[in-house]
Amino acid sequence: MLDLHYILSMYLNRRYSHLKSIKLCSNLLVRNVCTSDLVFDPGVTFSEARQANLAGHGVSPMPREMAFPVPKGEKWHDHYDYIRFPSEGSKLPYDSIQKSCSGPAAGGQPSEDPVRQLPQPVTLTKAVRDRLSLIHQITSPRAMPHRCPAVTKSIPEVHLAAPGPLRATRAGDQEAEENGRLHGVGDSGQSPAVSDGGVHVYAHRRSERAVRTARAGSEEDASRKGPGAAVLASRRAAHCRSFLPDPILKLRKIIGFGGCSTKCALWTQNNSAVVYPCHAVIVTLQIQTGEQRFFTGHTDKVSALAFNGSSTLLASAQAGPLSLLRLWDFPGGSCLSVFKTHVRVLLSLSFSYSGAVLCGVGKDGHGKTVVVVWNTAQVTCGGDVVVLAKAHTDVDIQTLKIAFFDDTRMVSCGRDNVRLWRVRSGALRSCPVNLGEYHSLEFTDLAFEEGHSAEREPEDRTLFVCSKSGHVLEVDYKHVCIRSARRLLPSQQQDKQGGGAGPGIAINSISISSAFCATGSEDGYLRLWPLDFSAVVLEAEHEAPVTSVCISPDSHKVLCTTTAGNLGYLDIESRDYSTLMRSHEDSILAFSVEGVWKQMATVSQDNTIRVWDLVSMQQLYDFTAADEMPCAVAFHPTQRILACGFDSGMVRTFSLAASDLLMEHKQHRTVITGLTFSPDGNFMFSSCLQGTLALYSSVEPKSHVLRVLGNVVARDAGSGPDALVLSGDSRLLAFVGPSKYVVTVMEACSLDELLRVDISILDLNSTALDTAVRVCFAPVPRGELLVSTSSNKILVLDAKTGRLVREVSPVHKLSCSSLALSKDARYLLTAGDKVIKVWDYRMRFDINFQVYIGHSEPVRQVAFTPDQRHVISVGDAIFLWDFMALPVERSPPALARSSESPPPPGAEKSPEKLKDASDIPRQTIPLPLLSSPPCLDVSSVHLAGCQSIFSESDKEEEACLPGSSGMVANGDKDASVLVVEPVRSEELVVVRPKVRRESSRSPGRSAHEPGKETKSPKPQCYVRPDSYRHFTPRFKASVLPQNFLSPPAGNELLKLKAVIGYNGNGRGNMVWNPDTGFFAYTCGCVIVVEDLHSGLQNHWLGHTEEISTLAVSHDAQVLASASGRRNGDSHCQICIWNIQDGVCTTSLFHHKTQVQAMAYSRDDRFLATLGDYNDQTVALWNTYTYELLSSTCISEPVHDVAFSPFSHREMACVGKGAVTFWLLEQREGDINLKVHRSPAPAVLGPVELTSLCYGADTLLYSGTNSGQVCVWDTETNRCFMTWEADDGEIGVLVCRRSRLLSGSNTKRIRLWAVAAVRELRLKGPEARSHSVMLEHEITLDGTIVSAAFDDSLEMGIVGTTAGTLWYINWAESTSIRLISGHKNKVNEVSFSPDETHCATCGEDGSVRIWSLGSMELVVQFQVLNQSCQCLAWKPHTIVAWEAESQHVVAGYSDGTIRVFSISRTEMELKMHPHATALTAIAYSTDGEMILSGGKDGLVAVSSPRTGMTIRVLADHKGSPITVLQCTRKQYREFGVEGGELWLATSSDRRVSVWASDWLKDKCELLDWLSFPAPASPEGLSSLPPSLAAFCPWEHGTLVYVGFGMQKEALFYSLHKKQVVEKISLPYFATSLSLSPAARFMAVGFSERLLRLLPCPAGAPQDYGGHDDAVHLCRFAPGGRRLLTASHSALLVWELGGG
Repeated sequence: MLDLHYILSMYLNRRYSHLKSIKLCSNLLVRNVCTSDLVFDPGVTFSEARQANLAGHGVSPMPREMAFPVPKGEKWHDHYDYIRFPSEGSKLPYDSIQKSCSGPAAGGQPSEDPVRQLPQPVTLTKAVRDRLSLIHQITSPRAMPHRCPAVTKSIPEVHLAAPGPLRATRAGDQEAEENGRLHGVGDSGQSPAVSDGGVHVYAHRRSERAVRTARAGSEEDASRKGPGAAVLASRRAAHCRSFLPDPILKLRKIIGFGGCSTKCALWTQNNSAVVYPCHAVIVTLQIQTGEQRFFTGHTDKVSALAFNGSSTLLASAQAGPLSLLRLWDFPGGSCLSVFKTHVRVLLSLSFSYSGAVLCGVGKDGHGKTVVVVWNTAQVTCGGDVVVLAKAHTDVDIQTLKIAFFDDTRMVSCGRDNVRLWRVRSGALRSCPVNLGEYHSLEFTDLAFEEGHSAEREPEDRTLFVCSKSGHVLEVDYKHVCIRSARRLLPSQQQDKQGGGAGPGIAINSISISSAFCATGSEDGYLRLWPLDFSAVVLEAEHEAPVTSVCISPDSHKVLCTTTAGNLGYLDIESRDYSTLMRSHEDSILAFSVEGVWKQMATVSQDNTIRVWDLVSMQQLYDFTAADEMPCAVAFHPTQRILACGFDSGMVRTFSLAASDLLMEHKQHRTVITGLTFSPDGNFMFSSCLQGTLALYSSVEPKSHVLRVLGNVVARDAGSGPDALVLSGDSRLLAFVGPSKYVVTVMEACSLDELLRVDISILDLNSTALDTAVRVCFAPVPRGELLVSTSSNKILVLDAKTGRLVREVSPVHKLSCSSLALSKDARYLLTAGDKVIKVWDYRMRFDINFQVYIGHSEPVRQVAFTPDQRHVISVGDAIFLWDFMALPVERSPPALARSSESPPPPGAEKSPEKLKDASDIPRQTIPLPLLSSPPCLDVSSVHLAGCQSIFSESDKEEEACLPGSSGMVANGDKDASVLVVEPVRSEELVVVRPKVRRESSRSPGRSAHEPGKETKSPKPQCYVRPDSYRHFTPRFKASVLPQNFLSPPAGNELLKLKAVIGYNGNGRGNMVWNPDTGFFAYTCGCVIVVEDLHSGLQNHWLGHTEEISTLAVSHDAQVLASASGRRNGDSHCQICIWNIQDGVCTTSLFHHKTQVQAMAYSRDDRFLATLGDYNDQTVALWNTYTYELLSSTCISEPVHDVAFSPFSHREMACVGKGAVTFWLLEQREGDINLKVHRSPAPAVLGPVELTSLCYGADTLLYSGTNSGQVCVWDTETNRCFMTWEADDGEIGVLVCRRSRLLSGSNTKRIRLWAVAAVRELRLKGPEARSHSVMLEHEITLDGTIVSAAFDDSLEMGIVGTTAGTLWYINWAESTSIRLISGHKNKVNEVSFSPDETHCATCGEDGSVRIWSLGSMELVVQFQVLNQSCQCLAWKPHTIVAWEAESQHVVAGYSDGTIRVFSISRTEMELKMHPHATALTAIAYSTDGEMILSGGKDGLVAVSSPRTGMTIRVLADHKGSPITVLQCTRKQYREFGVEGGELWLATSSDRRVSVWASDWLKDKCELLDWLSFPAPASPEGLSSLPPSLAAFCPWEHGTLVYVGFGMQKEALFYSLHKKQVVEKISLPYFATSLSLSPAARFMAVGFSERLLRLLPCPAGAPQDYGGHDDAVHLCRFAPGGRRLLTASHSALLVWELGGG
């Protein structure tokens, strides 16, 4: 048996979550291999396991299918060998925490865990023994001399360790404590001896006062807290504790541009950002805000970039031996595909406009030019990228671009050639352009003529090609010839004939727009020209040659790059030039950060010294040394002085304030290897490659030399920014020297040697001597010196004695080039290879580091900024990282512990506010809040020896009332008493709520006013908690109608038949009672009660706002539902429903904003309701009278509430970092509440407790936003166990007997076996979480928001944020979709001709087909990264053989049209007739043509048979098309030929009516309507849509609604050419539909109103049920069924009258 988690962690430093495959050596004889998360004991049978209840202890018998045959009466171990590697408990993962032991290794105490027994010994055969011996010889780490083996008896119990008081520790005591608690990563289970072992220490007598012997092992026993460490680590490897926060670094900004090439810079389609490479990272820079977004994944420099036409696909090529291409989803930032190019270096990339074809040109291994064309059409759908064609050529190619009008055609240019390429039949062929007299020019770039004319063919284009000689050729693409040639000269006079004398402008790049041309040239000028190149319109000069220019899509800006690594753009309108990025031209060697003025200085191999502003990351100064290369830099800590060392040995200091040179020091003659200031600013130190060390006094601005020592610094150690390091108190100086095997510590002020440590012989088994590379001091209280070595180790030495404290190994694959320690000594930074690692300095976790990539070259230096909020790393570029870990002095727990008085209400703030508060000195003394409490009392909590945690004394109540002598002292505040937010009083008191009487009311009252209780004044705005479990209503701009014409009872023309969808935005908004079968859920403001057997629905309409949550009584007779405030109401609404008849019996109004959760007590006597984070009240209601019994204001948001299933007097709430237990006491009709607040275990950190449920006996389970489950004993209100149940926040918990279900935002539901938890409760703090077993796991389609299960937890229903309700059956491990719906807004609805199905499309890019009989989802077509804007169902075809084939056409936001076959469930056709998003689409009446309208107002007519666009109509250009509709007509009716009549409506209130005969290619404008509107509308975005439709009962008439002079519907006659009827409307319409079967018109409004109008004159009827604007209403072809949409909710109505 192999423990793969241990093996990979121990030997490969890797982790995995899923095993994909196993590869076996061909020499192995293996019969079978199986994998499992469980550890099986083959010697235990099922009956034995059941009798001993071993399942609860983590021991499982072998499954019957895998069991080996054993003769009856004999033992399994007598016949088979059971070999386990590693052996039980013998080893720990390499980076686990181990406790050293000075005693003998053998004969340790037996394990305290009765469950964890070692396998019984067996007699192995000789072959097996030999095999095992060989394995152990190969895999066992080598023994280290002078060290004793460690016996790991226990590890600290992390789940229950209570935080102790803060205490000061002396340096020696702390050192001893660390030695006893920590162990190095590379020690392989062995702890260092107390003696110095093989470390050679040379100490001078005069420094003995600084050397003190540390007490070793003084706290040896104090850190042993729990048994079974090795077993726990090896068996529970899947639940290892990770180094948090993860990620601890977040890339904020990169200073740099280019790397492989400075020619790659692109505009995004929206003109707001530019995209460019910075070595191995692709950066998107917002030009207005300066914000950056990064695309990481390349391991070498990026050589080329390319966008498709809509900027949705980005291609990037990687240089180097492993040349790769990556395709990115640009809006989402994810990598869609990675593939090898088989080209050594890709020089240029070009995307087709559609993104379906990608072309690249480069060099192969023999230096020959290669052109490759790839098919990328399927990459957005998860498909592969395939090579369409590939060609080798001898001609030189500098640039290659795909023609935007044809994906199969390309153009290239290079030295002596311009060629046209074409892909045909899988071959790539080229044709040279006859250059004539210009055949010997070096062509550098090309661009196509912009613009399009309907009279010209697409390929009738002019191609502009530029050259190094200044020539610009105009090439006729269609006829493959030169149309004209011009030569651009530096002088004002341009030679238009191309024969001018003198050198021309060497043009490197050209870009063309419809109005002008931009060129970039070698002389550093960006020039703008008219298209005839007659004269320069505008120019901008740069310091270096311009490598590329790019005109923005809106032609307002020109992007420009230079060889010096500068990136900027020219604003043509304002004529301003903005520099976006400056960068070093070569590798950066070192940097230094100054904390007061927040500046950073860098030195580079490009011979420059640059100073940057850390806030804006803009360059402030640039110093250039022509003949010298700067190699070291340092800021003075207190003065604006910068010191720099050069390769000539010169050390210069500069004054940044005066921008002047202060001093030059010539104590060195070779390269400066080290340069630094002491932290107090009194001294400066420098060293050189010859080993010289110099000390300077830097108190005055002009520093002077104090002492120079020769041959003290290692000559062969190499240069680096960390060569000289100072301790934090400026007393000690450390460096590598005099040889690379020795580290020396000196007194900083005098350079007197204090200590030498030889680190070369620590590893006696190594064949090579270890050398020191870098050194770093830990903060002064620790007194430690860190040394990185050439053998990839970090040695932690005592800075005073030189004793080895511990070592960390391996650190990097190669040596560590830089290391830095945070000021609080919690985090260690290391740089090596091309990566950065962040380590937990105390090595407390299973994995103690995190790795960060991004650099394409070795990282030269890494360090924290002085405020410890950021990390800077340099190498190929400057990387600024956000450091996500909160320092100790600013963390909320530390602030809370150090405070002498309890924080006032609302003192819990975000980390950002805490940082600000700590930085700004307090100006005034804070005063307590003035408040006057209601009738309140306080309960004291006795933590030991108490029978009940709640107080029974009335005297204690009186002690906290105003005017009483007994007050609660701030210093003695009990942390377990709930702090209720105080109201107006003279003292700040710790209180809990008393009973508040309300006026007696009967359930029959129409509305319950808020009670008379005194409530505390609350702030107007709160910060939403970090928990998805907390409900947030969807934003709605719509309002409720002022007038509502309800139809008379019994005379309703419309009847709501079905609701399609489930509101995934709700929380706990689905209930199911398995005993009665009652099943209800919410969709918008409607409660849907559905029969799970028949599928019939009942709809309860009592809310007008989005319903947040539901609660059903235990007897399933009453349902409570809650929604937000209506217009004019000051409180949100809670409806109480009688389940038997579906009638709302009572409405409750108390909470001011939203209701977060509700719960009924066990006997259904009480209803508890919980307000959200803005309301922060807990209300208790009497369910007999629905009188408000109590209302409590709480100081922190609470997420969930639950009553105990064993007592109606107990309930609990969970919120920020604590569980609140409530006890209800009833005395003479009054209800008293007693409160106990129990904080979460300190080991969890600052977490949110997000969900809870009661378990068996006295257990309470709670989930956290970090994925932990806490188990509480409700008798003592203590948490006695936690375990990591998920990777994300747990928002749903359901417990039944011995099983627990958890649901989280990772889309997973998990089933846990928790039978052993009841027994572990008796152990208290000694309980272990390994007895909790994961039984099943199912991944669904969204975050889990609701769940209901039967009593055995075998089956149930689960709701997700995707708008889906799932039926779950754990016994069969199945999940079946019960209810489906759109998660986002529904954009269009269409019925099938036979009305058996309907189709919907949404903003999520999905097209869904629904069965109207069962209201179930039949099929779904999903297009990623696009929004489906419109769709239409193909009408009945007249061809018999096509009658069974049904099709739906859909239009998308990228301008594409897709045709889907419903019968074959596949996409049949994709067309791209539009350049902008589609807004309307329709089939012709015979289904032979597709009419589509775009956002730009163009109407395209396309054939679904050929995929060709046969006609484009631009009459509505400039205004989005809102409606397209087709109907039949007589052939010569209206005086025009054609059997079809169709209309197009645009948002500018214009309607065009057309007659067409598509077979004869006839399309004639019949009528053009423009409807007036007020002169000055408020804004186009707020206007209602313009809608029109043919009237089905009045042939030749159309109906129009839209923004106008009046709110009305207009009937326009095409025969009379005038408006024949007007129908007044209450509001402007947002949707319109006319019934073909009867004279009814349905109109939807943004006021959440649906109006049915009998025509021509009848009483209108209004219908509710929508919680947002009714933006869609569609009658079915039969006219008797109406479908309306409000955001994502779909309502199906049936028309009765007519």
